[in-house]
Order: sequence, then C-alpha cells, then structure tokens
Amino acid sequence: MKTHQYIFLTASLFVILFYDQEMGLNLGILGIVYAVLTLFKTSTKNRTKALYILTGTSILSSIAFAYYGDFSSFLAVVSSLLLLAFKSKNRRMKILFLIPVFIVNSCTSFCRFFNLDEWLPKRNIPGLWQKTFAFVVIPLVLVSVFFGIYSVGSDHFAALFTDYELDINLWQIFCLSVLGFFIAFNYWNYAVEKLIYKANHVLDNEFRKDSRVPKATYSFLDLEIERMSGVISFISLNILLVFFIITYNYEQFYEVSKTPGQLSAETHERVNAVIISIIMAILVIMFYFKAGFNFDSKAGLMKTLAVIWIFLNAVLVLSAAVKNYEYIINYGFTYKRLGVMAFLILSLTGLILTFIKIRKKKRNAFLLNTMAWYVYGTILVCSYVNWGGFITSQNMNRKDFVVNYHLTSISFNEKVLLKYADEKNDRKLEKTIRNKVRSETSKTFLSKIIYYHTIQ
Repeated sequence: MKTHQYIFLTASLFVILFYDQEMGLNLGILGIVYAVLTLFKTSTKNRTKALYILTGTSILSSIAFAYYGDFSSFLAVVSSLLLLAFKSKNRRMKILFLIPVFIVNSCTSFCRFFNLDEWLPKRNIPGLWQKTFAFVVIPLVLVSVFFGIYSVGSDHFAALFTDYELDINLWQIFCLSVLGFFIAFNYWNYAVEKLIYKANHVLDNEFRKDSRVPKATYSFLDLEIERMSGVISFISLNILLVFFIITYNYEQFYEVSKTPGQLSAETHERVNAVIISIIMAILVIMFYFKAGFNFDSKAGLMKTLAVIWIFLNAVLVLSAAVKNYEYIINYGFTYKRLGVMAFLILSLTGLILTFIKIRKKKRNAFLLNTMAWYVYGTILVCSYVNWGGFITSQNMNRKDFVVNYHLTSISFNEKVLLKYADEKNDRKLEKTIRNKVRSETSKTFLSKIIYYHTIQ
C-alpha cells in the first residue's frame, strides 16, 4: 500500500472504533493495527533489532491499555508508537529528536496537507482513489460548507433538512474524522527537517578524532587554570557532600519520631532535595567532562575526585531509598512512595551512566541518549504491572489498613478487595465493588476495559 492508503485506512478505522464509544478496548485495537502496519510498511534496511523490539513493546502496550485503560498505559502506547514510527524511517536518528520532529510536524501539518503532490500519488490515468476524491470527497466537502452557510441565512432552507431525524451524530463523525486524519497524516507522512538531520551528529555518543585534543573551554581561561579550577571545585563539593550526608542521615534516622503527616512531608522534601542534588551533580560533571578533559593526561586527579563525588552521591541516593523503604514498612505502600523509589532508581542509574561516561570517555550526549531509553523502559514497566493490585495486596495485611482509601484512591484492586471482603465477611464492601464492576462491564464492546471482565 502507498502512504495515502495507510492514512485513509487508519483514519477510517479511528472513526469506526471511537464513534459513540469511550476510550478502552478500541485504542488497544488501534495501537496494534498501527504497530503491525508500520512493520509491514518499513523497508528491509530499516528493520533492525530495535525496530522489532519497538513493534513488540507497541503491541504489548496496546494490550496493556485494553486491559487497564489508565494513563500510564496510554503514555506507553503513545511513546511506543511514536518511537516505532521514528525508527522505521530514521534508524540512525537519535531518540532525543523524537519530540521536536513530531511537534514541528503537528504544527506544519495544515500546510503539508495542501501540498497534495507530496503525499498523494501522481498518475496520468485516473484510478479509483482519484475518482473517489474528485467525484465524492471534494463535492461533499463543498456541499457541507455551503450548506452551513445557507442554513444560517434561511430558516426555511435549514428546515428542509433539520425536520428529518437521523440516528447518526454527524458532528461527532466530522470531529472524529478530522482527529483521526490528523493523527494518521502525521504518523504516516511526517517529515524530518534538514536542520535536524544536520544536527543529528551533535548527539553522537563518541567523540570525533578532531575533538579529542585537550583544550580550554573559554578564551579567558587557559587549560592549566581550568584544570585546577575543576580540582578545587570537586574537592570542595566532596567535603560539602560528606557533611550533608552525615546531617541528612542523622535527621532521618536519629531525630525524635514525629507524626505520620510531618514525617511524610519531611521525607518527600528530603527526597526532592536528593533528586535535585543528583541532577545538579551530573550537570556539573557534564560541564567539566564535555570534551578535552576526557583525554587530558594531566586530569587524572580531577577524574578521581569526580568518581569519588559520584560514589558519595550514590550513597546519598541509597540513604534516601532506605528511608523511603522504612517509611513504606511503617505506613504502607502508596503510588507516591513507589514513584519516589522509581525516581531514586533512575537517579542511581544516571550516576552509574555518568561513571561509565568518564571511564569510557563518552560524550555528554551518551548520558542523554541512554537515559531517554531508561525513562521509556520505566514507562513500559509502569504500564504493564498492576500497581494498584500490588499496593492493596501488601497493605491489606496491615492492622491499620484503610478500606475506603484503597476503594477510592487506588485503581484496579477490585480482585484483592473482594478477597478482603470475603475474609472479613463485609457484604457492604462486596456490594460496592460488585456495583462498580457491573457498571464497567456493561459498557459497549469497544469501550470495555478487559480487567473488569476477569473478575469473577
């Protein structure tokens, strides 16, 4: 099939799947169709291992959304399909250009749509699609526009058509058609600007040979002074961080116990401070080791101090993780506490990658490119796992288990709560859950969320 056929096919499918429906199974079906069609459309040279993996994650994310229908699985579907489309055409393009490319295409889609020769096939002999476009689509669009104009100008003219009732929501079909076409057009017919192609080398992981010569970053500082500045900076930062780790751990583990509310607020404040500190630490190292100092034979001391600072920052992350784990043990699991743990793991991953960058003499882009994939992997994990069920199953064994909180604030835990209601012989809770499940399972087929149909 040609590009225009993919556009019209998926735009039509979008209307069929979402007409008079809520978002649910339909988006999962659409995501799988997009993933399979993308694989078929991709040229052989671009069918890399990464593309097959992204096809798999796109299909799994679509299934996850059909099963849960929550925001994390929606984010996984969108990010997976965008990455799949991006890599299907540009296997060497860096992942960090993904968002700029699709933002630019979304903003310029109106202009690119009217550049018909670029996305519609050129044929001398009219085919079926050309006859359809010329004899049906164009006249229908013109009639629709002028019908609206004439209806405003004449009530009797409008009455000729409005007196008849059709069981079709034309306005909804129109809006879905526009949205479906917009998505399909930008997915199948996006373009990468030459400026972005030319800038792709800026995000290479390895240094070029001509940039491996140690040289000063700024004209007003010579190499020797800048090297000494780095040594002094890292010595000062290491001393400062040692004192901070001591006071941080003292406040966390040895101060007088406080109320759960105060402890919660202080724990999150400290964790936020740790995460910001780690980000700043990585940025400082990126500043000093962006080019020449990676290959400077006299920068051994500065590299050692930087590695020590990475190690101390890792100790800080582990301290925060231990405190967060202790907090979970004492007060139970929540989405926020699991999110804190995820951020701390990503922070520790960033520090490990920073260490690899220094040891392997990688460019700063190596950190950004690699971390982007780890963030994507985190999104996938969040979408595939039933965290609501996990949280409730862990907390229900606690003496301070709050049923109402888990009923109203935690999602996809109905199976666990039904088990809890059965154990406690709580018929009121069971009835509430059954009513919610009945409400979800009574939705139309394409609006269904599979999870609720697995509850006995």
